[in-house]
Amino acid sequence: MSHDHDHGGHGHSHAPTSFGRAFAIGTALNIGFVIVEAVYGILAGSMALLADAGHNLSDVLGLVIAWGAASLAKRSPTARYTYGLRSSSILAAFLNALLLLVAIAVIAVEAIRRFSEPAPVAGTTVMVVAGIGIVVNGVTAWLFASGRKGDLNVRGAFLHMAADAAVSAGVVVAGFIISRTGWTWLDPVTSLVIVAVIAFGTWGLLRDSVNMSLQATPPGLDRDEVADFLRQWPGVSAIHDLHVWPLSTTETALTVHLLIPAGYPGDAYTTDLASALHDRFGIDHATVQIETDKDTPCRLEPDIVV
Repeated sequence: MSHDHDHGGHGHSHAPTSFGRAFAIGTALNIGFVIVEAVYGILAGSMALLADAGHNLSDVLGLVIAWGAASLAKRSPTARYTYGLRSSSILAAFLNALLLLVAIAVIAVEAIRRFSEPAPVAGTTVMVVAGIGIVVNGVTAWLFASGRKGDLNVRGAFLHMAADAAVSAGVVVAGFIISRTGWTWLDPVTSLVIVAVIAFGTWGLLRDSVNMSLQATPPGLDRDEVADFLRQWPGVSAIHDLHVWPLSTTETALTVHLLIPAGYPGDAYTTDLASALHDRFGIDHATVQIETDKDTPCRLEPDIVV
């Protein structure tokens, strides 16, 4: 058996090394804004501001969880955790999704209550505070923009912050209309729109994190395409026991048995194959078992066997 590891770059953004500063700045900015937004939400009697403050607080907790997972992912493998703690980033993404679900449930319940118990809203204050939110969330989203395609945690942070900036813009518009018309019902309506926006973004994060937790083939990677690639590799007459799964939100592993009737082709063969899998599919850890006799049965040959 040959166990080849290739750690060259393949376009994925690794949060543990690239986004520590972004997590720190984003967390600090949002903690400060949550305090400001909550205080003025209470003073202005705005459910929309309080709803957005609650959501931003969940984002702060989410950033802290993701930041912690990024730090854990840098730890070296041990006898107990033979891949290190890389998969903690998947757990963090899942926890973030659950956190958002709790936040939107609380916001929705309070917004619905406001329809039957309307309260006066200081529209101008709402506009000013939400305007600050556009800047804070916009800057934080920009910090994570470059890594949003390569890491589920970074993508989650980016989507949350970008959605928050859009939501804050909606709150500004609502505050303006309330200040001109006195339509206080617009405040809880805006809160429910916030809930819808967050729920839409959360679904993708929850789906992907659950799939990764269940070791599904990573998003954007076609297992059948990988299988065809391996079958066409020089010397290979058949393959079986192919598995592709995420080690973390940025790293992918593969194991496969290759039948090569001509005999063991040498270490360079599997090294080259590991490099090709890395360059073509972004697979970081390829474990390849070479088999040379087609008449010797392999216990793991049927696809239904794991």
